[in-house]
Amino acid sequence: MIPSMPLLTLLAMILASPVHAGTFSVTPIRIHMTPNDKAVAVTINNEGDEELVMQADVYLWKQNQNGEDDLTLTEDMLLSPPIIKVPGKSRQVIRLARTHKISSLDQLTYRMIVREIPEAKPTKDNVQLQVALAFSMPVFISPPGAKYKLDCTVEKTAANAVAVTCENTGNAYTQLLEIALTNEAGEKLASVDKGGYILSGVKRNFDIKSADSLIPGGKATLTVKLDDGTKQTFDVKIAD
Repeated sequence: MIPSMPLLTLLAMILASPVHAGTFSVTPIRIHMTPNDKAVAVTINNEGDEELVMQADVYLWKQNQNGEDDLTLTEDMLLSPPIIKVPGKSRQVIRLARTHKISSLDQLTYRMIVREIPEAKPTKDNVQLQVALAFSMPVFISPPGAKYKLDCTVEKTAANAVAVTCENTGNAYTQLLEIALTNEAGEKLASVDKGGYILSGVKRNFDIKSADSLIPGGKATLTVKLDDGTKQTFDVKIAD
Protein backbone atom coordinates (compact mmCIF):
# COMPACT_ATOMS: atom_id res chain seq x y z
CA MET A 1 0.00 0.00 0.00
CA ILE A 2 1.35 3.44 -0.95
CA PRO A 3 1.21 5.99 1.89
CA SER A 4 -0.68 9.23 1.62
CA MET A 5 1.17 12.43 0.99
CA PRO A 6 1.11 14.96 3.86
CA LEU A 7 -0.35 18.30 2.85
CA LEU A 8 1.90 21.33 2.42
CA THR A 9 0.66 24.78 3.33
CA LEU A 10 1.81 27.05 0.52
CA LEU A 11 -0.38 30.06 1.12
CA ALA A 12 -0.83 31.22 4.71
CA MET A 13 -3.58 33.26 6.32
CA ILE A 14 -4.42 36.61 4.81
CA LEU A 15 -5.96 37.87 8.05
CA ALA A 16 -5.28 36.64 11.58
CA SER A 17 -8.66 35.28 12.65
CA PRO A 18 -10.29 31.85 12.97
CA VAL A 19 -9.07 29.77 10.03
CA HIS A 20 -11.07 27.93 7.41
CA ALA A 21 -9.05 25.35 5.47
CA GLY A 22 -9.56 21.91 4.06
CA THR A 23 -7.72 18.80 5.15
CA PHE A 24 -6.73 16.34 2.45
CA SER A 25 -4.20 13.72 1.43
CA VAL A 26 -3.11 12.26 -1.87
CA THR A 27 -2.09 8.81 -3.10
CA PRO A 28 0.38 7.96 -4.49
CA ILE A 29 2.94 10.46 -3.20
CA ARG A 30 5.13 10.00 -6.26
CA ILE A 31 4.09 8.92 -9.75
CA HIS A 32 6.16 6.57 -11.90
CA MET A 33 5.19 5.92 -15.51
CA THR A 34 6.72 4.26 -18.54
CA PRO A 35 6.59 5.72 -22.08
CA ASN A 36 3.85 3.17 -22.84
CA ASP A 37 1.59 4.34 -20.00
CA LYS A 38 -1.05 6.70 -21.33
CA ALA A 39 -2.54 7.67 -17.97
CA VAL A 40 -2.32 7.03 -14.24
CA ALA A 41 -4.87 7.31 -11.43
CA VAL A 42 -4.48 9.71 -8.49
CA THR A 43 -6.76 9.66 -5.45
CA ILE A 44 -7.71 12.80 -3.50
CA ASN A 45 -8.95 12.08 0.04
CA ASN A 46 -11.00 14.82 1.67
CA GLU A 47 -10.60 14.24 5.39
CA GLY A 48 -12.59 17.30 6.39
CA ASP A 49 -16.32 17.84 6.73
CA GLU A 50 -16.74 20.44 4.00
CA GLU A 51 -16.43 20.15 0.24
CA LEU A 52 -12.98 20.75 -1.25
CA VAL A 53 -12.62 22.57 -4.55
CA MET A 54 -9.18 22.20 -6.12
CA GLN A 55 -7.33 23.04 -9.32
CA ALA A 56 -4.40 21.15 -10.83
CA ASP A 57 -1.53 22.25 -13.06
CA VAL A 58 1.39 20.26 -14.48
CA TYR A 59 4.89 21.73 -14.78
CA LEU A 60 7.97 20.54 -16.62
CA TRP A 61 10.52 20.06 -13.84
CA LYS A 62 14.16 20.90 -14.42
CA GLN A 63 17.02 21.87 -12.12
CA ASN A 64 19.66 24.48 -12.85
CA GLN A 65 23.33 23.90 -12.26
CA ASN A 66 22.93 25.06 -8.65
CA GLY A 67 20.38 22.32 -8.06
CA GLU A 68 17.50 24.79 -7.79
CA ASP A 69 14.12 23.73 -9.21
CA ASP A 70 12.91 25.35 -12.41
CA LEU A 71 9.20 24.77 -13.14
CA THR A 72 7.57 25.62 -16.47
CA LEU A 73 3.84 25.24 -17.06
CA THR A 74 3.26 22.55 -19.67
CA GLU A 75 0.49 20.78 -21.55
CA ASP A 76 2.55 17.58 -21.98
CA MET A 77 0.26 16.06 -19.37
CA LEU A 78 -3.29 16.97 -18.40
CA LEU A 79 -5.43 16.16 -15.39
CA SER A 80 -9.03 15.09 -15.78
CA PRO A 81 -11.04 16.74 -14.44
CA PRO A 82 -8.95 19.97 -14.15
CA ILE A 83 -11.27 21.31 -11.44
CA ILE A 84 -11.69 18.80 -8.63
CA LYS A 85 -14.65 18.83 -6.26
CA VAL A 86 -14.53 16.37 -3.38
CA PRO A 87 -17.40 16.24 -0.85
CA GLY A 88 -16.57 16.05 2.84
CA LYS A 89 -15.37 12.70 4.21
CA SER A 90 -15.01 11.21 0.75
CA ARG A 91 -12.50 10.63 -2.03
CA GLN A 92 -12.23 11.14 -5.74
CA VAL A 93 -10.07 9.41 -8.33
CA ILE A 94 -8.66 11.63 -11.06
CA ARG A 95 -6.55 10.77 -14.11
CA LEU A 96 -3.22 12.24 -15.15
CA ALA A 97 -2.77 11.57 -18.88
CA ARG A 98 -0.06 12.16 -21.47
CA THR A 99 -1.04 14.29 -24.44
CA HIS A 100 1.56 12.99 -26.93
CA LYS A 101 3.85 10.06 -27.63
CA ILE A 102 7.18 9.95 -25.80
CA SER A 103 10.38 8.82 -27.53
CA SER A 104 13.06 10.22 -25.19
CA LEU A 105 15.82 7.89 -24.01
CA ASP A 106 16.16 10.00 -20.85
CA GLN A 107 13.75 10.13 -17.95
CA LEU A 108 11.22 12.97 -18.21
CA THR A 109 10.41 14.80 -14.99
CA TYR A 110 7.32 16.82 -14.09
CA ARG A 111 5.59 18.17 -11.03
CA MET A 112 1.84 18.18 -10.60
CA ILE A 113 0.70 20.93 -8.26
CA VAL A 114 -2.84 20.77 -6.91
CA ARG A 115 -4.13 23.82 -5.04
CA GLU A 116 -7.24 24.29 -2.99
CA ILE A 117 -9.51 27.06 -4.20
CA PRO A 118 -10.65 28.55 -0.89
CA GLU A 119 -13.87 30.45 -0.42
CA ALA A 120 -13.85 33.47 1.88
CA LYS A 121 -16.25 32.82 4.72
CA PRO A 122 -17.58 35.54 7.03
CA THR A 123 -17.10 35.15 10.76
CA LYS A 124 -19.48 36.52 13.34
CA ASP A 125 -17.58 39.81 13.20
CA ASN A 126 -17.93 39.85 9.41
CA VAL A 127 -14.17 39.34 8.99
CA GLN A 128 -13.15 37.34 5.96
CA LEU A 129 -10.02 35.28 5.51
CA GLN A 130 -8.63 32.68 3.17
CA VAL A 131 -6.28 29.77 3.59
CA ALA A 132 -5.06 27.87 0.54
CA LEU A 133 -3.56 24.40 0.85
CA ALA A 134 -1.58 22.70 -1.87
CA PHE A 135 0.72 19.81 -2.64
CA SER A 136 3.42 19.24 -5.23
CA MET A 137 3.81 15.71 -6.59
CA PRO A 138 6.82 14.54 -8.65
CA VAL A 139 6.02 12.65 -11.85
CA PHE A 140 8.64 10.50 -13.58
CA ILE A 141 8.32 8.95 -17.04
CA SER A 142 11.19 6.49 -17.29
CA PRO A 143 12.29 4.53 -20.38
CA PRO A 144 13.59 0.98 -19.88
CA GLY A 145 17.06 0.92 -18.37
CA ALA A 146 17.01 4.52 -17.15
CA LYS A 147 19.36 4.79 -14.17
CA TYR A 148 21.13 7.45 -12.14
CA LYS A 149 24.91 7.57 -11.90
CA LEU A 150 26.17 9.39 -8.83
CA ASP A 151 29.61 10.70 -7.99
CA CYS A 152 30.39 12.73 -4.87
CA THR A 153 33.44 14.72 -3.74
CA VAL A 154 34.32 16.59 -0.56
CA GLU A 155 36.00 19.95 0.03
CA LYS A 156 36.86 21.31 3.47
CA THR A 157 35.31 24.76 4.02
CA ALA A 158 36.00 25.32 7.73
CA ALA A 159 37.68 23.58 10.63
CA ASN A 160 34.44 21.75 11.42
CA ALA A 161 32.67 21.77 8.04
CA VAL A 162 32.90 20.36 4.52
CA ALA A 163 31.05 20.95 1.27
CA VAL A 164 29.84 17.79 -0.47
CA THR A 165 29.32 18.02 -4.23
CA CYS A 166 27.24 15.27 -5.85
CA GLU A 167 26.74 15.00 -9.61
CA ASN A 168 24.24 12.77 -11.37
CA THR A 169 25.57 11.88 -14.83
CA GLY A 170 22.96 9.17 -15.44
CA ASN A 171 19.64 9.47 -17.28
CA ALA A 172 17.29 9.20 -14.29
CA TYR A 173 16.81 11.00 -10.99
CA THR A 174 18.18 10.05 -7.61
CA GLN A 175 17.19 11.33 -4.17
CA LEU A 176 19.62 11.72 -1.28
CA LEU A 177 18.21 11.06 2.18
CA GLU A 178 21.32 11.20 4.36
CA ILE A 179 25.00 12.13 3.99
CA ALA A 180 27.64 11.00 6.49
CA LEU A 181 31.41 11.46 6.68
CA THR A 182 33.49 8.95 8.68
CA ASN A 183 37.20 8.54 9.34
CA GLU A 184 39.29 5.45 8.60
CA ALA A 185 38.29 3.95 11.96
CA GLY A 186 34.60 4.25 11.04
CA GLU A 187 33.92 7.09 13.51
CA LYS A 188 31.39 9.64 12.31
CA LEU A 189 32.90 13.07 11.71
CA ALA A 190 29.83 14.89 10.42
CA SER A 191 26.46 14.12 8.90
CA VAL A 192 23.18 15.58 7.72
CA ASP A 193 19.87 13.71 7.55
CA LYS A 194 18.52 15.54 4.54
CA GLY A 195 19.48 15.86 0.93
CA GLY A 196 17.09 16.17 -1.98
CA TYR A 197 16.48 15.24 -5.58
CA ILE A 198 19.27 15.35 -8.13
CA LEU A 199 17.84 15.14 -11.63
CA SER A 200 19.74 13.82 -14.62
CA GLY A 201 22.78 15.92 -15.57
CA VAL A 202 22.61 18.04 -12.41
CA LYS A 203 25.23 18.79 -9.76
CA ARG A 204 24.25 19.82 -6.21
CA ASN A 205 26.19 21.01 -3.19
CA PHE A 206 25.46 20.06 0.42
CA ASP A 207 27.11 21.55 3.50
CA ILE A 208 27.70 19.28 6.48
CA LYS A 209 29.14 20.37 9.77
CA SER A 210 30.36 18.74 12.96
CA ALA A 211 28.44 20.10 15.93
CA ASP A 212 31.05 19.43 18.60
CA SER A 213 34.48 18.73 17.09
CA LEU A 214 36.95 19.59 14.36
CA ILE A 215 37.13 17.57 11.15
CA PRO A 216 40.72 16.32 10.83
CA GLY A 217 42.55 16.05 7.53
CA GLY A 218 43.32 12.70 5.95
CA LYS A 219 41.51 9.79 4.33
CA ALA A 220 37.78 9.46 5.00
CA THR A 221 34.66 7.78 3.66
CA LEU A 222 31.57 9.59 2.44
CA THR A 223 28.37 7.52 2.66
CA VAL A 224 25.22 8.61 0.86
CA LYS A 225 21.87 6.96 1.65
CA LEU A 226 19.42 7.01 -1.27
CA ASP A 227 15.64 6.76 -1.48
CA ASP A 228 15.77 3.38 -3.24
CA GLY A 229 17.15 1.83 -0.05
CA THR A 230 20.75 1.64 -1.25
CA LYS A 231 23.90 3.32 0.01
CA GLN A 232 26.86 4.52 -1.98
CA THR A 233 30.30 5.11 -0.49
CA PHE A 234 33.11 7.28 -1.80
CA ASP A 235 36.71 7.32 -0.68
CA VAL A 236 37.70 10.95 -0.12
CA LYS A 237 40.62 12.88 1.28
CA ILE A 238 40.12 15.80 3.64
CA ALA A 239 42.59 18.66 3.42
CA ASP A 240 44.48 19.59 6.60
